[in-house]
Amino acid sequence: MSAALTADLLRRYDRPGPRYTSYPTAVEFSPSFDAAAYEARLAAAAKATEEPLSLYLHLPFCEERCTFCGCMVVITKKREVAQHYLEYVHRELDLLASRLAGRRQVVQHHWGGGTPTYLSLAQIETLHARVTRHFDVAPEAEVAIEIDPRVTSVEQLALLRRLGFNRLSMGVQDFAPDVQRAVNRVQGEKETRALFDAARELGFPSINLDLIYGLPLQTTESFEKTLASVAAMRPDRIAVYSYAHVPWIRGHQQRLAPLERPGPELKLELISRAVDRFLAAGYQAIGMDHFALPEDDLARAQQAGTLHRNFMGYTTKRAPDMLGVGVSAIGDVRGAFVQNLKSLAAYYRALDAGSFPVERGFATVADDRARRHVITELMCNFRVDVRDVERRYELDFASYFREELAELQAGPEADGLVRLAPGAVEIPARGRLLVRNVCMVFDRYLRTRAAEKPVFSRTI
Repeated sequence: MSAALTADLLRRYDRPGPRYTSYPTAVEFSPSFDAAAYEARLAAAAKATEEPLSLYLHLPFCEERCTFCGCMVVITKKREVAQHYLEYVHRELDLLASRLAGRRQVVQHHWGGGTPTYLSLAQIETLHARVTRHFDVAPEAEVAIEIDPRVTSVEQLALLRRLGFNRLSMGVQDFAPDVQRAVNRVQGEKETRALFDAARELGFPSINLDLIYGLPLQTTESFEKTLASVAAMRPDRIAVYSYAHVPWIRGHQQRLAPLERPGPELKLELISRAVDRFLAAGYQAIGMDHFALPEDDLARAQQAGTLHRNFMGYTTKRAPDMLGVGVSAIGDVRGAFVQNLKSLAAYYRALDAGSFPVERGFATVADDRARRHVITELMCNFRVDVRDVERRYELDFASYFREELAELQAGPEADGLVRLAPGAVEIPARGRLLVRNVCMVFDRYLRTRAAEKPVFSRTI
């Protein structure tokens, strides 16, 4: 696959760009969207009593920092800090439930972090009870949690399974010892495999393993060994993320020596090896960085053209509204994005005052929603149905996106990264690793940011 994308293409397309877990992206969020604006959206959402919800809980605590991490985390070994935080998460859940009245059904429920299994057994059970006091988690819901094999016990897994969690996402990143030391995440393959096997024995129906390419000291030979080990474990899903180097946002990433990080050509070779390895092992490529076994729900959804994407990643469970709970969590309610305060102290102060802890947000307009649909379809299903867009948004596609189509013809289509077929925009196999670049053409906000300093990681 690396041979299909030339060095010249790499130079021309390797530039900063969003991952499009939302459109518009979070850099467009504004503090002018405040708690009052969120209250208004929740009031509108409360009327849609027959529509399901997605619910995300952010649990930010870790005992130590992985230097590649781009998440909002709190590093502490003081367990009382987590207990204090959970008391406020309970308050936020109470507040949300009071505003949503009879709207209760949840079809996608996710605990992310940080390290959610930083919590004790009692804390996990109490938090889950608070959620189910207010919301009905549907029997067919995707109930997921991110776990770190270094700190997760079999007892915790057994409790999570009993509580109804049916999807685990297990961080691996890379099994090479020198890479692990370079990013401050030493995690033995043996301990990871033991926890994976325990999860299988407990009956978790879906287990995902996360890998990262582009980390310091990675080589094709060492990464091939990691890929072989992961394929042999046979998880249901595998995510292979490009390392997002954003030291202007996450200052701790400055510790990673730049000369030790793979350049664009090696990064492309690493992901190409992953694609080849997992396709040969019988996995189906999902979106830009995921793989799933053919019988997995993600694979079936992509085959049916119904795959979806939100702040929790790729999903089969579409819900018109997503609630984000906890410090820095992002929600998507009635056409508006809303992000919670990122400071623990500020988060606590807002809830003490009886207010939603909103830091910023964004209310979309019709143009945003049309572009969001186009970008989401490309990111998920590699195809946009032109007639469907025209029906949904009452526009003439060729006229509305005249500038974008001309740009695609002159660049990505000429380079074989996109195909402008009759009635469709399609991403062929050659262009799928660069799908972000194709989506960027439809991003109206990027045009106004062209002269600004980079705010996104690079696309390769």
